[in-house]
Amino acid sequence: MRNVVIGTAGHVDHGKTLLINALTGIDTDRLKEEKKRGITIELGFAFIDFDNGERAGIIDVPGHEKFIKNMLAGAGGIDLAMLVVAADEGFMPQTVEHLGILTLLGIQKGLVVITKCDMVEPDWIEIVREDIASHVKGTFLEDAPVMAVSAYTGQGIPELRDLLKEMVGETGTKNIRSPFRIPVDRVFSVEGFGTVITGTLIEGQMTVGDEAVLYPAELPTKVRNLQVHGRDVERAFAGQRVAVNLAGLKKSQVNRGDVVVKPDSIKNALMLDVRLMALRESERVITNGMQVHLYHGARTLLCKIVLLDREELQPGESSYAQLRLTEPLAAKQGDRFVIRFYSPLETIGGGVILDPNPQRHKRNDSAVLEALTVRESGSDSERILQAIQKGCGSFASWQTCTAPLDLPEEILLEAKEDLIQQGEIISYGSDRYLTRRVLEDYGVKIKGLLTQYHTQNPLLAGMRREEARQKLFGKLDPASGDTILALLEQSGDLRFVNQRLALPEFAPSYSAKQKKILETLEKAYEEGGMTPPDVDEIYKMFPKDREGCRQVLEAMQADEKLVAVAPQIIFSRQAYDNAYEKMRSYFAQAEKLTLAQFRDLLGASRKYAMALLEYWDRNKITSKVGDERILLKRE
Repeated sequence: MRNVVIGTAGHVDHGKTLLINALTGIDTDRLKEEKKRGITIELGFAFIDFDNGERAGIIDVPGHEKFIKNMLAGAGGIDLAMLVVAADEGFMPQTVEHLGILTLLGIQKGLVVITKCDMVEPDWIEIVREDIASHVKGTFLEDAPVMAVSAYTGQGIPELRDLLKEMVGETGTKNIRSPFRIPVDRVFSVEGFGTVITGTLIEGQMTVGDEAVLYPAELPTKVRNLQVHGRDVERAFAGQRVAVNLAGLKKSQVNRGDVVVKPDSIKNALMLDVRLMALRESERVITNGMQVHLYHGARTLLCKIVLLDREELQPGESSYAQLRLTEPLAAKQGDRFVIRFYSPLETIGGGVILDPNPQRHKRNDSAVLEALTVRESGSDSERILQAIQKGCGSFASWQTCTAPLDLPEEILLEAKEDLIQQGEIISYGSDRYLTRRVLEDYGVKIKGLLTQYHTQNPLLAGMRREEARQKLFGKLDPASGDTILALLEQSGDLRFVNQRLALPEFAPSYSAKQKKILETLEKAYEEGGMTPPDVDEIYKMFPKDREGCRQVLEAMQADEKLVAVAPQIIFSRQAYDNAYEKMRSYFAQAEKLTLAQFRDLLGASRKYAMALLEYWDRNKITSKVGDERILLKRE
């Protein structure tokens, strides 16, 4: 099934609702006020069944100028536009505006229907045809069929049904591969069931029992029941008009313009990068900084236009722009939108969303404009590479980065293999990739960090690995961070010195004075053996150069010549290794070790024995059980 949605458009009182009734037998005027006034205020819904088994949904949109926002709420889900022109009036202001809106929303298929043909002479209909041709020239309806009918007498209705059947059959299938998404155009409450929303399922497929989220409020919910054209179903597909019974939500929590989506498939944003087109029929110039009404799906909100490469946009022109919103909006790349002048309300433009979650841009930035060009018209590989580049900052997975592109899985896999082979992306963890450019940027950053570190710490072999990970990658897991550091080592940006990082050409450099301190400390710790001097005692040996002593002590620990087991207790590497071997040898013959036993093994005082045992406890080598130690790591 194609699940095609047909939508009417046209001036008020041109017979749209009566035409749908003649085609389907369904009266879409559902409000008392509509019946009384004889015009459509809200969206009306119907369906038409064809003799080949196809069924198409029909949206009857209001034509009155005051209800353009309601027309926009329904027009976003239309596949096939039916522009209605009354024979006795021809093209009118709302006909022109509706045609402009359909064009801005990217609708590419449609027809024109001349209604009320029973009210005029045949010759007049030909004049109306000529009027229509002049107005649709240069639009998607320029070569579209034009049908003349009368809903009152039935003239032309069978032929129109046949044409619609043919056009529906030529319409492509919908995207059911993506996560489901439904813009809400109606919300009401049903006794015994609770909150129900209606809308067009614009992508994906929805099943009873599915978890869902309501945006922009980000409220979790669940699909309790589903209806398509008034019938209960277990599953609904993209293109169908659906009614969804939502669990756990009150009617007051849901508004027209909200969107119901699959969890984790969309994000709120306060900015949108767009291709903005100024409506050619408008008499207004779009200027940088202009505040306008934004229409997206069934949502209406205010925004400010920031033109990224010019000061103004004349009617018929287009450019890249950033829309800065007054309220959060959940959108996707490729979504269409319309903008209307702040006051008086009139349609002045619209376009397509290129980036639904951008950063704030400076104007006239060539890098920004280049990136938007790739988003708009780049190849699949270029767009994928750009998506990975953008996701690198948050260390997002391949799936998270590429999901907004809405590309088939086979294209994504093929592009991934090609980009890896070309060296454009590099794996650094489970389903996570860096672009070559980002890796090069990390190379520049680590060189800067290490240059500064070596200047401040000339005696140390390098920066501790965990410190470098934190400064470069923040909260990224250590394993992935180490993988990126290893990639930077392969590219020659750094080298590893035990658990430290250094520039490839760096070597610690001792001054003559520091060398004397080094010799003194080496001798003191060598002679101290299992009873080394406390750190305070070491500092007293250099009363005039305490800082120099501190630096050399730290360097000796970094070079693993000394091992600090407590703030005041440091052993030479030889003494520490001897103590460690004695402990291991003891546990080779016994299961438990007391402090007194270890003190005797060392031939040292209780203070040093306790410091070593507590150090091993902290490092999960031993564990204290009561007054005894057991060995945790057996070699």
